[in-house]
Amino acid sequence: MSAVDNLAKNSDLKKRIFFTLFAMVIYRFGVHVPTPGVNTEAVLAFFSSQSTGIFGVFNMFSGGALSQFSVFALGIMPYISASIIMQLLTTVVPQLEALKKEGEPGRKKINQFTRYGTVGLAIVQAIGITSFLKSQTGPAGESLVMSAKVGVLPFEVMTVITLTAGTCFLMWLGEQITDRGVGNGASLIIFAGIAATIPQGSMQLVSLVQSGEFSFFFALILLAFMIFTVGFIIFMEVAQRRIKIKYSQRGMGKQAMNAPESHLPLKINFSGVIPPIFASSLLLFPATMTQFVETPWLVSLRDTLSPTGALYNVLFIGMVVFFCFFYTQIVFNPVEVADNLKKYGGFVPGIRAGRETSDYIQKVLERIQVGGAIYLSLICILPVILNKYFNIPFYFGGTSLLILVGVALDTSQQVQSHLLNQKYESFMKGRKVRQRRVQY
Repeated sequence: MSAVDNLAKNSDLKKRIFFTLFAMVIYRFGVHVPTPGVNTEAVLAFFSSQSTGIFGVFNMFSGGALSQFSVFALGIMPYISASIIMQLLTTVVPQLEALKKEGEPGRKKINQFTRYGTVGLAIVQAIGITSFLKSQTGPAGESLVMSAKVGVLPFEVMTVITLTAGTCFLMWLGEQITDRGVGNGASLIIFAGIAATIPQGSMQLVSLVQSGEFSFFFALILLAFMIFTVGFIIFMEVAQRRIKIKYSQRGMGKQAMNAPESHLPLKINFSGVIPPIFASSLLLFPATMTQFVETPWLVSLRDTLSPTGALYNVLFIGMVVFFCFFYTQIVFNPVEVADNLKKYGGFVPGIRAGRETSDYIQKVLERIQVGGAIYLSLICILPVILNKYFNIPFYFGGTSLLILVGVALDTSQQVQSHLLNQKYESFMKGRKVRQRRVQY
């Protein structure tokens, strides 16, 4: 109640929260706006029959927009993919790395390159899915496309323009949420899309209990397991390995003896949801291509790499583990951290500054990444285990659950940060008033 009271007193934070909610309403409204020239009922029936395959995964991340083939059918994933690619390129390409070090001007240029990449990826994906849509029919044999032309433009051109514009609008909306709302805009849009499927899953569970397929006791155990899984993810997402850091007199002067210890925090899951996103993208790529190209060996590869198959999950776990270590090595440089500690007089107790410190940090990082990789692998294959061995019809776990918990934690931390800033500003204003009174 105290937090709610503080929130009510913070006018700036209330405006940010209302703006964020308003933007989410606009996004959910756009999900139900159909693309021109599409037979909406036939498309919905077609994608409903494909809900267990690759389109089910894409539909989940688009918040149901793909199954309705709305103007937001591509979702914001092209922007996420472009952002991840650009983040990796900034550590590999010297020119981009130099831009990153320029500060705000360099960041704006990198963001502009990310937008260009988003448009390019959206156009390619729109062309592919449009070609696929024209070649398919609904469950009753009806065409998914109502006419070859939409107005004066061919259906293909109009659809590519519409889907690309929808992705660009979501990219802009996400940036507005980041600047004027609370939390990361792109992440919140994905969060809203995934969260929109929760009521449907809850209704499925209730209907299974009512029909007698699941007992009430089993439903309670399943609900307790879900709560435990969410709690476990929260624990792992905030878990840290803290390396003690002390400072010599050269860095702290005469206050060195009384200076409190500081820490170098290393997250257990340092790479976040990047490894499962990369791994699923690479493994789903052949399946995506086979939807557009009917080549025998590609069709065979698609059947072999089914998301519910053993080979797919073995490869998926292997790639998740690989990208956990690979991505961490790219974004975190122990040598640079050790050099900065040495520069400001910091050192790890019992470890010599310089090369030995960087080796020690690298060793600790590799150890905790083992635990992080195992944790990500377990969560990512959890939906397959629940579906195969317990016949759970809805999707629980995997990348979607990691995104839900991660975005919720990040947003709550930003809200707490705004509340702390309010307290700090109130304290400073009170201090200035007291100083003025003393002067008078």
